[in-house]
Amino acid sequence: MKFRIVVLAAGKGKRMMSDIPKPLTPVGDKPILQHLLESIEYSELDLDPVIVISKDSPKLAASFGRDCSYAIQEEQLGTGHAVRCARELVADAESLIVLYGDHPFLSASTLQQLAQTHQDHAAYVTMATTTLPSTDGWYQAFEKWGRILRDDVGHVIGNRQFKDATDEEKQILERDPALFCFQTEWLWEKLAQLKNENAQGEYYLTDLVAMAFEEGLLIPTVAIPPEEAVGINTPEEREIAEQILMKRCGIQN
Repeated sequence: MKFRIVVLAAGKGKRMMSDIPKPLTPVGDKPILQHLLESIEYSELDLDPVIVISKDSPKLAASFGRDCSYAIQEEQLGTGHAVRCARELVADAESLIVLYGDHPFLSASTLQQLAQTHQDHAAYVTMATTTLPSTDGWYQAFEKWGRILRDDVGHVIGNRQFKDATDEEKQILERDPALFCFQTEWLWEKLAQLKNENAQGEYYLTDLVAMAFEEGLLIPTVAIPPEEAVGINTPEEREIAEQILMKRCGIQN
């Protein structure tokens, strides 16, 4: 199966309160996006990943040169729209893995497992999930993440966004990092059907999970540790990432 990878990196990253594009924010001795691109390279799933950037971030493209290809998202219309912007550059893909430029610690082995699970199940949608041991300490960074909803036999039936979750659903510890692998023919068809009937007026990639469930499709999942799922949207989350990196390197405060 021919896999391609798209990394969404067009967000403005306003909460970082920095003049540099969020994916160039350093964690340890290198930018967030460099951590991720190295994992993609080691996975050997795609030697030419596509990075979706905004028209206002030429610095990001200049930083990584020919290590990848670039698609431009002219308007910030959501994650679903961002993936559509990369379509021509991944026309050869049978399956497409969608990642984010603010996840530094996603491993090559996780990417390989996501692809293998997708292929083994001949799936239309395969997703990564992470289960928290608690909501204490740094795990509070996952508070606003979507909750994974499953039926009585463990099948995924939805991914409830925090703002839409009931009090009971907010207690669910399995969270949605929104890391997906899609069968491309199905993906392009469903992206064209996405609605932007939400407060932000954006097209959400995560809405495809509900579409898949409504069609009765099995949605396989790959469990990843919270440390791999960490995303960086604020200075506080960057500090969490730095602490995780130091722990991995055996450095104590």
